[in-house]
Amino acid sequence: MTDALYLTSEEVAGLASPAEYVEAVREGYRQRGEGAAAHPRQKFFGDDPKGILNSYAAILPETGAMGGYTYSAGFGARDAWFLTPLFDAESGEPLAVIDGASMNPFKTGAAGAVAVDALARRDSKTLAVIGSGSQARGQLHTTATVREFEEVRVFSSTEENREAFADEFDALLDASVHAVESSEEAVSGADVVITATTASDPVFDGEVLDPGTHVTAMGQYTPGKTELDVRTIERSVYVPDLRERATIDAGSFLAAMDAGVVDEDHVHAELGEVVAGVEPGRTSDEEITVFDSGGTGIETVAGGYLLYEKAVEEGLGTSIQVAPASEALTGRLPER
Repeated sequence: MTDALYLTSEEVAGLASPAEYVEAVREGYRQRGEGAAAHPRQKFFGDDPKGILNSYAAILPETGAMGGYTYSAGFGARDAWFLTPLFDAESGEPLAVIDGASMNPFKTGAAGAVAVDALARRDSKTLAVIGSGSQARGQLHTTATVREFEEVRVFSSTEENREAFADEFDALLDASVHAVESSEEAVSGADVVITATTASDPVFDGEVLDPGTHVTAMGQYTPGKTELDVRTIERSVYVPDLRERATIDAGSFLAAMDAGVVDEDHVHAELGEVVAGVEPGRTSDEEITVFDSGGTGIETVAGGYLLYEKAVEEGLGTSIQVAPASEALTGRLPER
């Protein structure tokens, strides 16, 4: 038998700071850029009742961990559950099982922040946020650690939500955070744009993007969902989290391919390749860059292992025993 930790959502909530998530996830993407294994999410659909089971995984050898997410939604429950199993990348032994919902906005936000740091202009001062939910919150918490923004403009379709979001962050950040009445008002003249929505149609017109803008989009990991329009993809230096998923489930990129304005060669590089210095990122202040974040095991393992290490230091978690196959995989019926 070997011992592993079970960590509850309450135990890991607030255990790491946004900046710590960003550093852990940056290191994870560097390893990916140098060859660490990761693959796009797999989706399994149930019809009766309707639901979806998702999974994705990665091995981060230098971090010393491997694992990923398995999560379900639907199936009549009107909710979702996120579990993160972590294993030792050298021995293969289980380290932890994390109730992973509370870390989700921060580890996903950290991937967006790593992309902003790698691709946005160094002098970026104005940020537009489209969306006002938990994912937008995670993106802003983390992105604010990599640039010194002076102004943050927030738009979402419900006025009450965008106003509350703006008030929340205006009290937290040094920047002036305020709600605006349209996505065009948010995006026009912005140095960095973050889209974190559940929209199936484009949330702004790509023609309004100024040269030099960076866009992080994280709500378009299903074919047919096009949070960014064709024009934005066409104008961009396009960087996905994983090259493979650009032609599998990156809705906006697939729409641009269908429109005939880009092909597979339009994928500039994976984020990890840019972070590792294997491929260049932005090469001029005039380029429009796009990071297409669909969710990977890279940020999940990096964020999960960060929480695991902190939990061990603080004595958190419940020890659980896991039997190795050498003991349990016998094919014999035990005596009762």
